[in-house]
Amino acid sequence: MTGNRRRTTKQRLAIRALFDDESFFLTAQQVHDQLRERGDQVGLATVYRNLQTLADDGELDVIRAEDGEMTYRRCSSAHHHHLVCRSCGKAVEIGPEKILEDWARDVAAKHGFSETGHELELFGICSECSAARTDPVS
Repeated sequence: MTGNRRRTTKQRLAIRALFDDESFFLTAQQVHDQLRERGDQVGLATVYRNLQTLADDGELDVIRAEDGEMTYRRCSSAHHHHLVCRSCGKAVEIGPEKILEDWARDVAAKHGFSETGHELELFGICSECSAARTDPVS
């Protein structure tokens, strides 16, 4: 291998194809289960390795869910943040707000840090899940 070029394997292609069809964040176990349902023979350790590789290469977004588990989704744009539903896992990309970006840069500079980065994930309940919670049971 030279540079950042990675060997393309059938397992990596299957994982990429799965994320082409998926808009929600998924855990490694969910990816593994869905691949097996599709008939792809892939081990859970292979899924973990490939998810990390795809995240490192910028193909997948990765966030730590409130329970601490890493979740993955196809990366669709440059620097952004997420608003994630605690109930169903729906995620909405929110752009970098200037006030947040300025604040992060200013805090880092105030404390003498350089080459900083940040991640922001907001968690809540989406409108569909909120409506389902308030709908009377028939």
